[in-house]
Amino acid sequence: MNATPARSLAQHLTRATLAADVRGWYPASHELALRINDVYVRVATNAPELHHKLTRYFGEFLVEDVLSLGVPAGAEVIRVTAHEAPRRDWGLPFTAKQPDAGKRKIKEEYLDLPDGRMVHKRLTGMLFAFGHGDNMAVGPCTANDNQVVNFINNRYLELMLNRGCLLGHAAAVAHAGRGLAVAGFSGMGKSTLSLRLMSRGATFVSNDRVLVERSGDSAAPRCLGIPKQPRINPGTILANPDLAPVLTEEERITLSALPPDDLWHLERKYDAIIADCFGPGRFVPQAPLDALVILNWRRNTGEPLRVRMDSAENRPDLLPAFMKSTGVFYLPGPGGWDEDPGHAEYARGLAGVPVIELSGGVDFDAAADACMHFLATGTV
Repeated sequence: MNATPARSLAQHLTRATLAADVRGWYPASHELALRINDVYVRVATNAPELHHKLTRYFGEFLVEDVLSLGVPAGAEVIRVTAHEAPRRDWGLPFTAKQPDAGKRKIKEEYLDLPDGRMVHKRLTGMLFAFGHGDNMAVGPCTANDNQVVNFINNRYLELMLNRGCLLGHAAAVAHAGRGLAVAGFSGMGKSTLSLRLMSRGATFVSNDRVLVERSGDSAAPRCLGIPKQPRINPGTILANPDLAPVLTEEERITLSALPPDDLWHLERKYDAIIADCFGPGRFVPQAPLDALVILNWRRNTGEPLRVRMDSAENRPDLLPAFMKSTGVFYLPGPGGWDEDPGHAEYARGLAGVPVIELSGGVDFDAAADACMHFLATGTV
């Protein structure tokens, strides 16, 4: 039986040939450069508006001199190009990525190639190709700049996972020489709590994704973040005066009129740019990992907040709240993870790190008190 045209195309297609074609069609001349810890990221696009959006979003991580002087010798460099282009049907035999537990809609599909992988976003039509250090996004990039941001951050995450780091589903903050990650099952409020801690003087480390790095069994683990601005709901914004710049006055009036339950369940997210809300110098993507906070509370119970400190070894039931699949945007390399790490790997990575469980009723003020006390004293 003859192969279908799409499958025949896939057999002869490589990521490199696709990238060369796209870069010829839509040359990317608008550049920016970032530094994330010890890694440099060079981004180029053909879209001035996207360049403006990325420059604003990554503001505190920009390194202008790299564009003129180049990356320091020996430094690790990630290169990404983002090409504004019409949405199209690529006619390729993608495999659907099954949705995460508790979700039904298939959002992504992928195709593995001899030299990398392509991921297609069904809803937006964005196509991402990556492998062998060459990374490209093509499609309606400007309208979907959040997906371009995530792609850039995913390239950094892949590099660090291939250095042996663990991936955590958490936000993180630091204060007084200590750092903590804040994890919780979906919708528990980790971003909300981390921003409450910012309002009390903490420094932001990361939103939604963190990496756990340790150089040996005896070494204290570090928490590495990504330049991902908090993406928050209206209730979080209205409850924290420091987040006022996120909303227009008209939006604030409209949202303030909603009943609390409607506000809680409203499916609308806003980017809170840390520098706009808290001033410059409050976003530093690394810190010691002195504790892991797990939000295991429930709303509208009338119960007081309960704070309990234990260890990852004693509370393996809490680890799934922190564990995060490497996902479809990850290609394993030497030293990386051929399969998602399990409980044992996370327990080893978090060995010696206290786990602080916050249970009972949802109380962000009391939770912020407990977290700031730990950051100041090392105890709860």
